[in-house]
Amino acid sequence: MESHEIIIPVLGILLPIIITLAAFVMIVYLRKYENVERMSMIEKGVALDLFINKEKFYTGWTVRWSFLLIGIGIGFLIGYWLDSAFGMEEVGYFASLFICGGIGLGSSYYVEEKQRKKESK
Repeated sequence: MESHEIIIPVLGILLPIIITLAAFVMIVYLRKYENVERMSMIEKGVALDLFINKEKFYTGWTVRWSFLLIGIGIGFLIGYWLDSAFGMEEVGYFASLFICGGIGLGSSYYVEEKQRKKESK
Protein backbone atom coordinates (compact mmCIF):
# COMPACT_ATOMS: atom_id res chain seq x y z
CA MET A 1 0.00 0.00 0.00
CA GLU A 2 1.35 3.39 -0.94
CA SER A 3 1.42 6.28 1.47
CA HIS A 4 -1.08 8.44 -0.44
CA GLU A 5 -3.66 5.64 -0.30
CA ILE A 6 -3.62 5.91 3.50
CA ILE A 7 -3.52 9.71 3.70
CA ILE A 8 -6.60 10.39 1.55
CA PRO A 9 -9.13 8.55 3.78
CA VAL A 10 -7.59 10.07 6.91
CA LEU A 11 -7.91 13.56 5.40
CA GLY A 12 -11.49 12.79 4.42
CA ILE A 13 -12.28 12.14 8.08
CA LEU A 14 -10.13 14.83 9.70
CA LEU A 15 -10.83 17.73 7.34
CA PRO A 16 -14.49 18.31 8.35
CA ILE A 17 -13.52 18.04 12.02
CA ILE A 18 -10.67 20.54 11.62
CA ILE A 19 -12.83 22.99 9.65
CA THR A 20 -15.61 22.81 12.25
CA LEU A 21 -13.19 23.38 15.11
CA ALA A 22 -11.49 26.26 13.29
CA ALA A 23 -14.84 27.95 12.66
CA PHE A 24 -15.80 27.54 16.32
CA VAL A 25 -12.47 28.96 17.54
CA MET A 26 -12.78 31.88 15.11
CA ILE A 27 -16.27 32.75 16.40
CA VAL A 28 -15.14 32.52 20.03
CA TYR A 29 -12.15 34.80 19.42
CA LEU A 30 -14.22 37.32 17.48
CA ARG A 31 -16.74 37.52 20.34
CA LYS A 32 -13.92 37.76 22.90
CA TYR A 33 -12.16 40.64 21.16
CA GLU A 34 -15.45 42.41 20.54
CA ASN A 35 -16.09 42.26 24.27
CA VAL A 36 -12.55 43.47 25.06
CA GLU A 37 -13.03 46.37 22.64
CA ARG A 38 -16.34 47.36 24.23
CA MET A 39 -14.89 47.17 27.75
CA SER A 40 -11.96 49.41 26.79
CA MET A 41 -14.37 51.91 25.20
CA ILE A 42 -16.46 51.95 28.38
CA GLU A 43 -13.32 52.49 30.49
CA LYS A 44 -12.36 55.46 28.31
CA GLY A 45 -15.83 56.96 28.70
CA VAL A 46 -17.10 56.61 25.14
CA ALA A 47 -20.87 57.03 24.85
CA LEU A 48 -22.87 53.84 25.18
CA ASP A 49 -25.17 54.91 22.36
CA LEU A 50 -22.89 53.01 19.99
CA PHE A 51 -23.95 49.72 21.56
CA ILE A 52 -27.67 50.35 21.72
CA ASN A 53 -29.56 49.81 18.48
CA LYS A 54 -32.43 52.29 18.51
CA GLU A 55 -33.96 51.01 15.29
CA LYS A 56 -36.23 48.03 15.04
CA PHE A 57 -34.64 44.71 14.21
CA TYR A 58 -34.46 44.31 10.45
CA THR A 59 -36.12 41.03 9.49
CA GLY A 60 -35.54 41.32 5.75
CA TRP A 61 -32.87 38.63 5.58
CA THR A 62 -34.99 36.22 7.57
CA VAL A 63 -38.00 36.74 5.35
CA ARG A 64 -35.87 36.50 2.21
CA TRP A 65 -34.17 33.26 3.23
CA SER A 66 -37.38 31.66 4.44
CA PHE A 67 -39.19 32.39 1.17
CA LEU A 68 -36.17 31.21 -0.83
CA LEU A 69 -35.91 27.92 1.06
CA ILE A 70 -39.66 27.34 0.84
CA GLY A 71 -39.42 27.95 -2.92
CA ILE A 72 -36.51 25.53 -3.21
CA GLY A 73 -38.45 22.88 -1.29
CA ILE A 74 -41.48 23.31 -3.54
CA GLY A 75 -39.11 23.23 -6.53
CA PHE A 76 -37.73 19.88 -5.40
CA LEU A 77 -41.25 18.50 -5.05
CA ILE A 78 -42.24 19.73 -8.50
CA GLY A 79 -38.97 18.40 -9.94
CA TYR A 80 -39.64 15.00 -8.42
CA TRP A 81 -43.16 15.04 -9.85
CA LEU A 82 -41.85 16.02 -13.31
CA ASP A 83 -39.23 13.27 -13.14
CA SER A 84 -41.67 10.56 -12.10
CA ALA A 85 -44.54 11.64 -14.37
CA PHE A 86 -42.67 12.66 -17.52
CA GLY A 87 -39.16 11.22 -17.08
CA MET A 88 -37.47 14.64 -17.31
CA GLU A 89 -34.63 13.66 -14.91
CA GLU A 90 -32.21 16.52 -14.08
CA VAL A 91 -33.88 19.09 -16.32
CA GLY A 92 -37.07 19.02 -14.28
CA TYR A 93 -35.21 19.43 -11.00
CA PHE A 94 -33.05 22.36 -12.08
CA ALA A 95 -35.82 24.20 -13.92
CA SER A 96 -38.30 23.88 -11.06
CA LEU A 97 -35.64 24.84 -8.48
CA PHE A 98 -34.77 28.05 -10.30
CA ILE A 99 -38.37 28.94 -11.08
CA CYS A 100 -39.68 28.29 -7.57
CA GLY A 101 -36.62 29.89 -5.93
CA GLY A 102 -37.18 33.01 -8.06
CA ILE A 103 -40.86 33.05 -7.15
CA GLY A 104 -39.85 32.79 -3.48
CA LEU A 105 -37.46 35.73 -3.77
CA GLY A 106 -40.04 37.76 -5.69
CA SER A 107 -42.68 37.11 -3.06
CA SER A 108 -40.24 38.07 -0.29
CA TYR A 109 -39.61 41.36 -2.10
CA TYR A 110 -43.35 41.94 -2.30
CA VAL A 111 -43.78 41.23 1.43
CA GLU A 112 -40.85 43.51 2.36
CA GLU A 113 -42.19 46.39 0.24
CA LYS A 114 -45.64 45.97 1.75
CA GLN A 115 -44.09 46.06 5.23
CA ARG A 116 -42.03 49.19 4.43
CA LYS A 117 -45.11 51.01 3.14
CA LYS A 118 -47.01 50.05 6.28
CA GLU A 119 -44.18 51.30 8.52
CA SER A 120 -43.76 54.59 6.63
CA LYS A 121 -47.42 55.61 7.17
